[in-house]
Amino acid sequence: MEITTGEYSIYYDPETATVFFRGMLRLNGIEEYQPVIDLLNKIAEQTSAFTLDLRQLEFLNSSGISMLSMFAIQMRQKPNVQLTLLGASRISWQMRSLRNLQRLMPSLQLEFA
Repeated sequence: MEITTGEYSIYYDPETATVFFRGMLRLNGIEEYQPVIDLLNKIAEQTSAFTLDLRQLEFLNSSGISMLSMFAIQMRQKPNVQLTLLGASRISWQMRSLRNLQRLMPSLQLEFA
């Protein structure tokens, strides 16, 4: 499962149960993020524990942050799903925004490298 453009890529590695985000993700509105939401939901249906690796995602706009927030809320309603987020402490938006996802999904494991 993969979504790739000139600006970003999102792909799932089933061996490590990790979704890798890379590049600059700045789509217009939640509608344009629907393929990403669909990909994440499909993975959540297939496994009970997986990781979102955002360490190579240099930029995510407010619509993307809203998309991640909505996904965290959906996962909160599935107590059997364990979600881990990997962030990069060198990327300022991640330090500011990713911690808020733990408020939406208290069981979320958040790690910064």
